[in-house]
Amino acid sequence: MNHRRFFVALAVAVSFMVPVLANAQSAGVIRVVTDSTFPPFEFFKDGKRTGFDIELMETLAKSMGKKIEWTDIDFKGLIPGLISKRFDVAASAIYVTEDRRKVVDFTDPYYPGGLVIVVKTGNNTILKPADLNGKRIAVQVGTKSVNYLKEYFPQVDRVEVEKNQEMFNLVEIGRADAAVTGKPAALEYVKARPGLKVIDKPVSVELYGFAVRKDLPEVTQALNAALKKSKLDGSYDKLVKKWLDSSAK
Repeated sequence: MNHRRFFVALAVAVSFMVPVLANAQSAGVIRVVTDSTFPPFEFFKDGKRTGFDIELMETLAKSMGKKIEWTDIDFKGLIPGLISKRFDVAASAIYVTEDRRKVVDFTDPYYPGGLVIVVKTGNNTILKPADLNGKRIAVQVGTKSVNYLKEYFPQVDRVEVEKNQEMFNLVEIGRADAAVTGKPAALEYVKARPGLKVIDKPVSVELYGFAVRKDLPEVTQALNAALKKSKLDGSYDKLVKKWLDSSAK
């Protein structure tokens, strides 16, 4: 009878321990979502996810003593994925905006960026941002480019596409007069496409930040602390030099 009571007590104890162990395991993991179609920040090369955001986030997670569980989805689903608590952090060259701050938190900005215009090399009709009005402009759904053009360039005929690559393709084949996107990615792309160029005058100046669920302030704080550490120990500068210095020239 005593043995039976012992095993019953043991079974009850184990049943309480299982969720505790599960929570202990998940506590060591950060669920990070991205859209790996935006080189040099995030993209696939030889079947492996890589880029500035990817390596920086891995560096920060290691400093925090965490492992990352990566998930890839379309850019437009990143913020909704955080709101629904499917993910903890979004790392995908996301501009910090006041509208986004209403629904998610952001880390300290980790890199300056901005929106630029990509056109065909021989295009002489779009030389500055004001020339966008009345033209067909390709933009990626869910990005800052969409709302920025809505607000400041209402006469633009927007062509909204799902993937970053599609914007450039439309410009190359003449179905769009230009594309508006982030500067580092635009510069990276045109390096391999002599038929395209980036207009010198930027459309806007922005800051990149990692988006975090609002109910995880401790994660935001830990990421900020790790980011500061990476800038002090030189690991941040190494990643900038590796991925972004050539794009910024």
